[in-house]
Formats: sequence, structure tokens, C-alpha cells
Amino acid sequence: MSTVSVVTLAKGRPAHLRNVLLGLERQTRPPAEFIIAVMQDAPYDLPETAFPVRQILVSGTELPLAAARNRGVAAATGENIVFLDVDCIPAPELVADYARALSELDGLLMGEVLHLPEHATAGDWRYADLAAVAEKHSDRRGPPAAGIEICKDYRCFWSLNFAIRRATFQAVGGFDERYTGYGGEDTDFGKILDQCGLPIAWMKGALAYHQYHPHHMPPIHHLDSVVRNAELFEAKWGYRTMGHWLHAFKVMGLIDDTPEQPIRILRRPDAEDLALTGQQSHQPYTNSASVIRHLEARARERDVPPASVPVTA
Repeated sequence: MSTVSVVTLAKGRPAHLRNVLLGLERQTRPPAEFIIAVMQDAPYDLPETAFPVRQILVSGTELPLAAARNRGVAAATGENIVFLDVDCIPAPELVADYARALSELDGLLMGEVLHLPEHATAGDWRYADLAAVAEKHSDRRGPPAAGIEICKDYRCFWSLNFAIRRATFQAVGGFDERYTGYGGEDTDFGKILDQCGLPIAWMKGALAYHQYHPHHMPPIHHLDSVVRNAELFEAKWGYRTMGHWLHAFKVMGLIDDTPEQPIRILRRPDAEDLALTGQQSHQPYTNSASVIRHLEARARERDVPPASVPVTA
């Protein structure tokens, strides 16, 4: 049978990483190895496992996500590579599901992701407990009812939980390391695969549980890198990516994204922006769509002439 290396990128979040490790210990088919691309000064203190764990230090002043994925694959020995974000706990069949699916399709496969509320992984968690409280992301389509379904739009690629044959990853050159910080490097990789004629697909199974952590969506805390990477994508492919985030930034008055002009950052996010976009403790996830709807509704209210507003008793 083909071998599977699991690669995770990590900076901080040691509790999340330990839960990923625990999930890999509970696999029906253990990975050949677990490689952690460490994006901080020192490696993690981790428990012993039944499979090899290797930590590879990846330097960079900003999150070097593209470079870290490439370093992880370069260090891997498995024929297949599974990428899991550091906050994604693999369900027991994840490695086995990906190994089986990659034997059927040479391309990029995306497993299922369900989101957990705060405290779901507190204490000695069990998979049944996670399943009972996990929720599907409202902005993301679900998996097919069974098997594999090819996606016709490369922009569907979501990098939380995916797998690819190592030889295929290396043949396309991996991720473009010019992308630094948050945003755009995964969409660019999807575009590369599309240009190479390699399929991107959803699959039933290969489930991962996304652990809660405070976040902002749209990611205004990564404003600079989103803008920079959107312009890099445009220079490379002729148009910008992350359009929904740029639109939200524009409606919030953070940027001027006039076409065919460099994107200008007009102001820095303030406390009100952070409160609006931040994930709260009661939310398993936050999404851009709900924030954009709120912003657009607020903008429409500001534009309504006072005389047209109905008067109520």
C-alpha cells in the first residue's frame, strides 16, 4: 500500500498541535510520519508517538505559509502528502480515506471540515463528543454524497485539509514562495493546478474537526499581506484574487481598490472593525458573507434620504 506523510504548519497553539497529534494516534491507518513545519524560533515539546515525528524550522518575518508547505513536502518520504492545519483534528479514517482516494485520482483532494465551538476539546475529548457539537461552515459547500466530485473552479480550493501525491506536488513546483503572510498562496496553487490540467476535487470522508480559536473574517488583522498578495496574484495572472475580502475592506473604508491602480490602504482597522469581524466564543466559526451583508445594509441605510424613512407611532 502507498505510504502517507502528514504535514502541518505551526506557529504557537501548542494545545491545538497536541490534539492533532492525538488524532493521528487514533487513526485506523497510522501515517508513515508526521512532519511539522515550525514557523517560530523553537520546536515544540511533544509526547512520544507510535510513528516518527519530525519538526523542521522554517524562518520568515511574516507567516511563510507557502515556503513552509514546500519544506514539509521536501522533508517527507511518503508517496502521498496530507496537509492539515494546526487547528484541524483528523477523524479516525482520515489517513485511510485519503490513501484510498489518491489511488483513484491524481490531483488535489479536499476532505470534509466541521467546526467546533469553544471548549469542545477541553479535557479528555472523544470523537463522539466532537461530532455532537460540530457544525458545517455556512459559506462552504459540503462533500458529495459519496466518492469524489471534481470541482470546475480552482477557487474552490480550501487549504485547511487536503491531500496530493508527492510526485504531483513536486512536478508542479509546489507553492509560490513569493506569497508571504496570510492570504492568496492557496488560491495561486489552485490556479497552478488548473493550468496544468490537474483536477481539484471534493471527497466524502477524510473528515477533520476545526478547533476553535478567535479569528477575524474578513481577515482585517492581515490587511497588509492580503493586499500585497492580491497584487502579486494580479501581476502573475492578470487579475486579483480574494475579491470578497477586498470588497469588504473597501466597504469598511480600509482600502481603495480602484481597478488598474495599486491598492491603497486608507486607514488601519480600529476597535469597531475588530469587534465587527471578530469570532465570538459562541461561534464555531465566523464568515465574511455575514459581515459583508451587515456592512452593505448599513451603507444603504446611510444613503436613504430622511424623507423616505417611514415614521412610526
